[in-house]
Amino acid sequence: MTQHQDQQTGAAGGDDTALRRAISGRLLYLFILGDVLGAGIYALVGEIAGEAGGAIWVPMLLALLLALLTAASYAELVTKYPRAGGSAVFAERAFGKPLLSFLVGYCMLAAGVTSAAGLSLAFAGDYLGVFLDVPAVPAALVFLLLVASLNARGIQESVRANVVMTVVEVSGLLLVVVLGAIVLGRGDGDPGRVVQFPDGVAPGTAVLAAAILAYYSFVGFEVSANVAEEVRDVRRVYPRALFGALLTAGVVYVLVGLVASIVLPADELAASTGPLLAVVQASGVAVPDQLFSAIALIAVANGALLTMIMASRMAFGLAEQRLVPAVLGRVLPVRRTPWVAIVVTTAVAMSLTLVGDLGALANIVVLLLLLVFLSTNVAVLVLRRDRVAAEHFTAPVVLPVLAIGSCLLLLSQQEAVTWLRAGLLLLVGVLLYLLAQAPWWGGRPTRPREPAPAG
Repeated sequence: MTQHQDQQTGAAGGDDTALRRAISGRLLYLFILGDVLGAGIYALVGEIAGEAGGAIWVPMLLALLLALLTAASYAELVTKYPRAGGSAVFAERAFGKPLLSFLVGYCMLAAGVTSAAGLSLAFAGDYLGVFLDVPAVPAALVFLLLVASLNARGIQESVRANVVMTVVEVSGLLLVVVLGAIVLGRGDGDPGRVVQFPDGVAPGTAVLAAAILAYYSFVGFEVSANVAEEVRDVRRVYPRALFGALLTAGVVYVLVGLVASIVLPADELAASTGPLLAVVQASGVAVPDQLFSAIALIAVANGALLTMIMASRMAFGLAEQRLVPAVLGRVLPVRRTPWVAIVVTTAVAMSLTLVGDLGALANIVVLLLLLVFLSTNVAVLVLRRDRVAAEHFTAPVVLPVLAIGSCLLLLSQQEAVTWLRAGLLLLVGVLLYLLAQAPWWGGRPTRPREPAPAG
């Protein structure tokens, strides 16, 4: 952009956009909360208990603090450049390297596909087992095919529809908290478990290992950068909605972690693929298994569907920019949905269900997103030299510095096998980028542009 365009972009509350500014601050808060809450916590409480023992709430709290650091960088960049389409565009602005900005965008895409694979395994676990007794992996593959079919038909979740799904997801989590309070009130359960760590493991080591998994439960807030042009008075409402949604999710997660530990021992939680269902069952309160499992399945399915819609549209957008082979940009003639991108992203997600369990896939997602967040936190410091006319949120410089340190800390805790799997995904991205430059794929890459809304 030119400086003049940047100043126009900086016009507070201006209508210099083709998109309708239909999202209020309250709807934005619920949109972000819906992206953050839900699927991760329903599936990962047991995995976190396996790493941190009964002290589930500790890595949850640490993950919240680390997420807030990076959120401050997003709040600054989104309010400074309300036209920007997310982390890849921030990277292009800051570093001016097409390959780097492509890799940032590709990391988002790969993380989405990997996340959908993990959610499909969560869907096919104990929650589905209440209704059907089927093997997990085949059920996960069928689930991904159904998601792809819905995606190809043109599924488009509006912000208001997301509000409904958020209410369903939150209701299930609040039910768990209430049932835990009932258990505690009648003198059952064991409050002492909330400060117990696994035997033979240093508490710090256990918390860091679990924080990587807990961090997965907080990701999703970064997607809100893509709706900046559709938010009314974005500079005023975006930071409040972003921090408010993360803090709300953090409070709910900490409460759920405390309740789960009080009601059930860590080893029982770790052994379940539907840990919150196990908590509900152990409470002794007459809540039908089918009711809670249905809530959990809705949360997980909605998360997987939205993730695959995002991933397929990102692949389509990269193809339009000639950053990946143009064949990924083909659409169905009637539905106008990117069928090749849907087929490819679904095939990758299906293959990932065969190479890792939920915990392993969550670690890959976190690693890829930490690379994205590292880029964004560096970009916010680099772009401090770029002045815009309008007032915007400015994070104290210590916050992006600490955020960079937090990303490096969590990256250092990842196992070699996670780096290998994520590296293979990135290698595929580099090969696609190089193929896109070949004459037979229709031209050389262009500078990244703002992604089109999913749909």
